[in-house]
Amino acid sequence: MAELSWAEFERVELRVGTVIGAEPFPEARKPAIKMTIDFGAEIGTRKSSAQITDHYEPADLIGKQVSAVVNFPRKQIGPMMSECLVTGFVQDDGSVILAVPDKPAKNGSRLA
Repeated sequence: MAELSWAEFERVELRVGTVIGAEPFPEARKPAIKMTIDFGAEIGTRKSSAQITDHYEPADLIGKQVSAVVNFPRKQIGPMMSECLVTGFVQDDGSVILAVPDKPAKNGSRLA
């Protein structure tokens, strides 16, 4: 595993946000859910697509806090433009479990 410097890590803007919208994303190549996430006043809302359908239903994501990288370039995914990368942990079967705070956090809070 290649090591990265502290300065490189500090450039990654990992922030917490609250899912305010979620719906199936049938246009994606692999099963996915489209999400709208509120990162607070400084960052605002961002859209993302996540391949998390093995463990989550769209309705269950509303109000859930997630961690996401908010300073990657936007990326076209099917008909939508993804504006952040929601993070999760890949399981042995290839499914993904979301990386989430274990207590409520202020939207936009940065991972320390």
